[in-house]
Amino acid sequence: MDTVAQMTKEELREMIETIIEEKLLELFGDPDEGLPIRKTIRERLLRQKEAVAKGERGEPFEEVIRRLGLE
Repeated sequence: MDTVAQMTKEELREMIETIIEEKLLELFGDPDEGLPIRKTIRERLLRQKEAVAKGERGEPFEEVIRRLGLE
């Protein structure tokens, strides 16, 4: 891909998301990096991850964009 004009909306969106995430990590880092995580928190996060993967929790990015009128 040579120019942004040749990108699809999805490719542009993914590129912007990646850039924002990288910049935020660069600026703020992960304040919890290196800290231990309690077993109960780890288990809850794993359950939430599974629920999102099954579609039981969360909202697709595309729906958020539409809902917020950012299309």
